[in-house]
Amino acid sequence: MDGRNASVPGNGERPASPASQPPEPGPGTAAPSLLEKAEQVLGAFDRAHPRLSLTEVIRRSGLSRSSAHRILDQLVQLRWLEREGREYCMGLRLLEHGGLAAHHNRLLRAALPRLDALHDATGKLVQLFVLDGTEVVCLERIGSLDDHALPTHVGARLPAHCAAAGKAILGFGDPADVERVLEAGLSPRTLHTVTRPLLFRTELVSVRETGVAWDPQGTCRGLVSAAVPLRGAGRAIAAVSVSSTGHYRTLERLAPMLQSCARSIWTELYGPGRAARFAPPVEAPQAAVPVPMDSMLRWARAGSWM
Repeated sequence: MDGRNASVPGNGERPASPASQPPEPGPGTAAPSLLEKAEQVLGAFDRAHPRLSLTEVIRRSGLSRSSAHRILDQLVQLRWLEREGREYCMGLRLLEHGGLAAHHNRLLRAALPRLDALHDATGKLVQLFVLDGTEVVCLERIGSLDDHALPTHVGARLPAHCAAAGKAILGFGDPADVERVLEAGLSPRTLHTVTRPLLFRTELVSVRETGVAWDPQGTCRGLVSAAVPLRGAGRAIAAVSVSSTGHYRTLERLAPMLQSCARSIWTELYGPGRAARFAPPVEAPQAAVPVPMDSMLRWARAGSWM
């Protein structure tokens, strides 16, 4: 190395920081693999630092600026991370591996107090779902059902054609999402699951007419649910559901409260003074990304990012 360009402690110059000049691997030390670098980026986030800028990711991960930037871009494309302005946060794909993404998701922040209020008013199990491909993902669950094994927890996935929340979103969603669900097949989970495409389409018509979707034990035996979409004038971005045991008609009287809860969440997200900052989506969600780990491995094999 040319001594004129080296920064040596003691000669009046400050040594380069790890953020600006990551240490080179020494003799016998292998350079970090792609997945190791991705892990360094993801490891920069924790509960005390749920949102980070590019500069903060560089500082906390020790990666070079170019590597950190490229990995962040790829993780956003894979939906392992989300980008809001100049900051990054955990994405939906990582929700299954912990609740960090959910607790710092703008939708959940707006929904939580209203979901709590709905649970207090009804005494029922209250849940918030979003659509991901042919499934719905549980972002939050408040309450429980005595002596009943529940199929959901935060991060759990359910077939969209079974769950009331899935029907609520599909009823006011992109027709392409409905076709994707039908092409995947309406596999039964219980004897009450709708498995005939024509009957399923009829259910979605009813959802659009009434604004409420029902699951009469189609997801789990003995469990009935009602759900309403979270939407304005456009397509649904999520759904709020209430669940109980017994006959689904026991939930009919709760439909107005369920709809009021969804409207309140939407107003908090996109009401006056907020729409300018967060424009509601009116187009279809992005097409589902292939299974995350498979995608990351294909990305690793390509090696073109380095």
